[in-house]
Amino acid sequence: MARSHWALALASAIEDDKMRVDGDTKTVTIKDGYPKARHHYLVIPKPVQSRGVASLEKGDCELVRHMLKRGEDLAERLQAKDSSLKFRFGFHAVPSMVHLHLHVVSQDFDSPSLKNKKHWNSFTTDFFLDAEEIISKLQSEGSIKIDKRHYEDLLKNDLACPRCKVVCSNLPRMKDHYGRCKGKDDR
Repeated sequence: MARSHWALALASAIEDDKMRVDGDTKTVTIKDGYPKARHHYLVIPKPVQSRGVASLEKGDCELVRHMLKRGEDLAERLQAKDSSLKFRFGFHAVPSMVHLHLHVVSQDFDSPSLKNKKHWNSFTTDFFLDAEEIISKLQSEGSIKIDKRHYEDLLKNDLACPRCKVVCSNLPRMKDHYGRCKGKDDR
């Protein structure tokens, strides 16, 4: 299956000074072009790698640890300016982009680019694979097993609040509920 042009866009985005936020010899961090929260960044290994999380092996633990550390460092800098920010760090089980990338995403989900159920569920269900869990699985099992059908089905789930589990009938209602919800996020 041929990939659309946008699925390959990360390779050119890392060269764009307007998108690039940070970098070192092993990674580059860019703003997500279609952020799903107020703060949404992607940590991408250098050189850019055309593979997803399912292709990671035990030998990739150090790379994933480094990507996570870069994301955590960025989050700490942002939290120094706004202590209310909370972040998650992880990968999509079935990424839409060809190149390996770690999401650094604030948990406000306040963005005009968050437009549909698929977007919501890709960050609020088990479709979003926590980076620490990926590292742990790579260390213990040597690989990441992805049941593509299972994970793609998660994107079709009802819109549920990750804090209190209330279900809303549409995304505007969910965003409104989530913005007011006082439940504890146990992810």
